[in-house]
Amino acid sequence: MTILRKEIIGNQTLLLGDCLQVMPTLGRFDAVVTDPPYGIGESGGKFRGRKGGGHRVLARKDWDASRPTGEAFAMIERAAADQVIWGGNYFADLLPPSKGWLYWDKLMGGDFADGELAWTSLDRALRKFTLCNKMAGKVHPTQKPVALMEWCLGFLPDAKTILDPFMGSGTTLVACQRMGRTGTGVELDEEYWRIACERVHKAWQQPDLLIPDPKPPAPQQESFLDV
Repeated sequence: MTILRKEIIGNQTLLLGDCLQVMPTLGRFDAVVTDPPYGIGESGGKFRGRKGGGHRVLARKDWDASRPTGEAFAMIERAAADQVIWGGNYFADLLPPSKGWLYWDKLMGGDFADGELAWTSLDRALRKFTLCNKMAGKVHPTQKPVALMEWCLGFLPDAKTILDPFMGSGTTLVACQRMGRTGTGVELDEEYWRIACERVHKAWQQPDLLIPDPKPPAPQQESFLDV
């Protein structure tokens, strides 16, 4: 079974499964905005994340031990005309040249790097986003700030449907919900899928008042394990 679980929250669809199996079943989107594992050797051990007001220790689960294959990037290219792929400098051998790089200046990184690059399919000059990476409530080792993903979506004003095949803890879909976009995310790890559902549900319950959008339907959950 390619999709193990599916939850619809507001305008967002969160799928539990392997993106290589799930993506061919999804059809086309207006854009892909994603942050794949970079494959730089960070694996095993523990990561101290936060949930609510407290801390919890999460296993790293080899989340960055290997990077996506060329097949994954070919699927991403087929899924949407426009793509924003964080860590694109780690995939230079798998992606075509780009004029439209995005750069996140973390000011004081303190984790893996002082800044990060995103490869894009956009024909535009490099753009820079500056935001300190000291995030409260971080629950994934490479979790991006919601403001950063909202900034990315701002470069895609005509993209109404967004795919994130490496959803992680769901930041892209949180940004989509806040900006009135329709997002679909795929995550292989069930713990992070559950965290993503929690974060998107919170965003759905607290809509951005600057976006006049009718209230979406109540959350729905389907399990494919019992069929």
